[in-house]
Amino acid sequence: MKETGANQIIIILLLMPCLAGFVESGYNKSTKKDELIFISTEQEKIMGANVARQVDKRFKEVDDPLVQKRIEDIGGKIGNACERKDVIYRFKVLKSEEKDNYNAFSLPGGYVYIFDTLLGKLKSDDDIAAILAHEVAHVAAKHSIKQLQTAMGVNALMILGIGMQTDGRTFATAGEALTQLMMSYSREAEVDADALSVKYLKDAGYNPDSVLNALLMLRELRKKSPIRTYMYYRSHPYLSERIARVKSEIKGSMDFESYINIPKDESF
Repeated sequence: MKETGANQIIIILLLMPCLAGFVESGYNKSTKKDELIFISTEQEKIMGANVARQVDKRFKEVDDPLVQKRIEDIGGKIGNACERKDVIYRFKVLKSEEKDNYNAFSLPGGYVYIFDTLLGKLKSDDDIAAILAHEVAHVAAKHSIKQLQTAMGVNALMILGIGMQTDGRTFATAGEALTQLMMSYSREAEVDADALSVKYLKDAGYNPDSVLNALLMLRELRKKSPIRTYMYYRSHPYLSERIARVKSEIKGSMDFESYINIPKDESF
């Protein structure tokens, strides 16, 4: 992990007034659940914009306007198919500094990125749409916001949000939470994003089988990649389980291979 870049992101988020009295609750059309969110949509947009500026400093954008337009066009269709309309979805292709960095990520507020190394492995617009839809789904479901708020705790968020002085331990806990936020989502969040991406592809006119194809491709690529302790931003874990669930989502039923890859502590 690039500590300097990560620390800059953490410092910006820690210094930003996250709450200042805002609470949003209601029905989330993406997750189909009633949710209590302690970070308003406007604060989420500010948070995302702050981190996006750090991304722009950390990575170079691919300088081919046709490539960028292709991603924006595909992403725009996915954004139109998404239930969440209170943010603007922005899509950008970044130059990877590593030849085996097959990754994409999203930020609060609608910022979606894909590295050129991953894009080069995708064979069609449908495959690209599958990757972008997964990232849009994370934004729509507010996964990063919910993870941040859960990891830090409401009290820590309020202390940081109103700018009160606090002890070093609280800030250390907050920093760890923010680092975790940028590195990975929970198993549940990844599975939910996959299910939503299948829906978005169908609604946008793309082949939903591409979600499965993308996961199978990522599994093969990562088998060939060197083992890493962690990645800058985040990796996509639980691939076998995700593949099993996506098969069920597309087909509407579960085969034996899917069944054996689902955690046994869950019942159907």
